Amino acid sequence: MADPRGFIKFGRRDAEHRPAHLRVRDWGEMYEPIDLAVLAEQASRCMDCGIPFCNSLYGCPLGNLIPDWNDLVYRDRWRDAIERLHATNNFPEFTGRMCPAPCESACVLSINSEPVTIKQIEKEIIDYAWEHGWVTPVRPTKRTGRRVAVVGSGPAGMAAAQQLTRAGHDVVVYERDDRPGGLIRYGIPDFKMDKALLDRRVAQMEEEGTVFECGVDVGVDLSVEDLRGDFDAVVLAIGALWQRDLEIAGRDLAGVHLAMEYLVPSNRVQAGLLPAPPIDAAGKRVVVIGGGDTGADCLGTAHRQGAASVHQFDIHEQPPLERPEETPWPVWPLILRDSLAHEEGGRRVFACQTDSFVGDEKGHVRALRAHRVRELSRRVYEDIPESDFELEADLVLLAIGFRGPDRQLLEKLGTELTEAGTVAHDSNWTTNVPRIFACGDATRGASLIVWAIAEGRAAAAAVDRYLVGETLLPAAL
Repeated sequence: MADPRGFIKFGRRDAEHRPAHLRVRDWGEMYEPIDLAVLAEQASRCMDCGIPFCNSLYGCPLGNLIPDWNDLVYRDRWRDAIERLHATNNFPEFTGRMCPAPCESACVLSINSEPVTIKQIEKEIIDYAWEHGWVTPVRPTKRTGRRVAVVGSGPAGMAAAQQLTRAGHDVVVYERDDRPGGLIRYGIPDFKMDKALLDRRVAQMEEEGTVFECGVDVGVDLSVEDLRGDFDAVVLAIGALWQRDLEIAGRDLAGVHLAMEYLVPSNRVQAGLLPAPPIDAAGKRVVVIGGGDTGADCLGTAHRQGAASVHQFDIHEQPPLERPEETPWPVWPLILRDSLAHEEGGRRVFACQTDSFVGDEKGHVRALRAHRVRELSRRVYEDIPESDFELEADLVLLAIGFRGPDRQLLEKLGTELTEAGTVAHDSNWTTNVPRIFACGDATRGASLIVWAIAEGRAAAAAVDRYLVGETLLPAAL
């Protein structure tokens, strides 16, 4: 452990972020530099809790060795800290920015105090390691001659590919977009994570031997027969990008869009691939329907495009500020959380359901009609009588989640689905189709990035064992 009295001597101190009124003027990351002495103090708050729930499945599906690297940061042993961090996590710069940190909710300190700033410390360890040139290619010592295809280059696919390449297999990653990264590439705005961080990880993987084939829609550009014939194993890491829609009156009006129809081209503009966003919030009254992370990404993007106003609708009632009894420690608590995008402006509207969209004479949305609801239990709602209202809107963005993976490739492969619509697999990550494995959001539905990386690592270990009879690859799950 670090300082035995650190959690007594020091309170939680979160890192500073760039002022909201400044950061909405650009697309740069939100983070301010942190003094390393302050970070060491925060690491010293990690207590000798006996059972570190932070690295259990309650806290971290990756099984990150959090107390270990907290202690090493406190002792100024940064190179050892990144070794411990990389032992369980291929891409800590991704999770250190985009994970909601269930590890902190499971921290023993959070029972009656404020948890350790685990996410911040993780981010600083990997940033420090890149700065000092410690993140280098890890090339295999021998080649197996076995070929593996990974379909999808999001965090699950990247993790599976990197692990399998390091095990000595010849790995090809197929991505239907023009650049690798999956949802991280074009679904996540740059202010949340600079894509240069993604590019340098892809470069590292290529130097290790992983091959990325972009612009290839497997099942269309590459037949499933060729896929299965050319490779000894296939890992499906295709995500869960089938978006939920809102089938109500006026849905076909111009100005009503699914979230990804808005976010993807906006992010392609920042990548220099489009001259201007085809859907622009500048000067418009924007309504985002959906209270999750995707909705917050839409909110932050609309701010940067210069929206006149932004409302974010959430069908759930406003959560409490303190952990409620129904989500006791160490489980993830249902409490009110403000993203950094919420600090930048806009208004959150809880416990309301949209009934219809109203158009103008040109067929463009001009307003939406909604009513208030009472939440009886999770996903069970009761309409509140005489609570109807109308809100003017020039742009409506639907960010109400994802239904699961796209079906086209799965139908061609003949893979079975679960009742939830995800890819079915056994405990060895194998589907009903021989030599076809699956992991990530494709198997569990849209979830946290830590789950995607953890499942990618676990699937890689299963594939390695299938190909050579045994494996030295770690798998937390």
